[in-house]
Amino acid sequence: MATKIRLQRRGRKGYAFYSIVIADSRAPRDGKFTEKLGTFNPNTHPATVDLNFERALHWVMAGAQATDTVHNILSNEGVFMMKHLLGGVKKGAFDEAEAQTKFEAWKSNKLNGIDQLKAKIDAEKKAKEIAALEAEKAVDEAKAKVLADRKAKELAIEAEAKAAAEKAKADAEAAKATTEAPADAEPQKEAAE
Repeated sequence: MATKIRLQRRGRKGYAFYSIVIADSRAPRDGKFTEKLGTFNPNTHPATVDLNFERALHWVMAGAQATDTVHNILSNEGVFMMKHLLGGVKKGAFDEAEAQTKFEAWKSNKLNGIDQLKAKIDAEKKAKEIAALEAEKAVDEAKAKVLADRKAKELAIEAEAKAAAEKAKADAEAAKATTEAPADAEPQKEAAE
């Protein structure tokens, strides 16, 4: 029986996540399996992996073959690094405590890299938000300027219309006053005689 460590699809259409399982290579993808080692969710950024490290190491040491994707997942989690270090212990290159310290150093370095990646993603996200906010402010300022110009033009046109109306009214009163003044002037001459 060829034992494989592979992914078993779960989730819904368009939002798949996977179980990491030990199964016979002849079994269907989503069919019968021997043991569940963890889960893999590629929908998050970076992808989320929940893995039973000891059991995964046990199966790798027992000779189970991982599929390409699962091999990458197990490599990122450090299962193959620990297998390599335990091989060095068996050969007598170093003791188990030294292997554990090397693994912890590798794991802390890996976690620092992940933290830096998350910080970079957060910084890019904030920069995009700030740029979008600045662009929106610029658009709002441009709209406000156009609106202010339009309002100023409307006030200028309204002021001109008011001034023209007042001038027309003043001209009409002046014309009325000139037509009425000669009629009033003749009776005053007659009265003076």
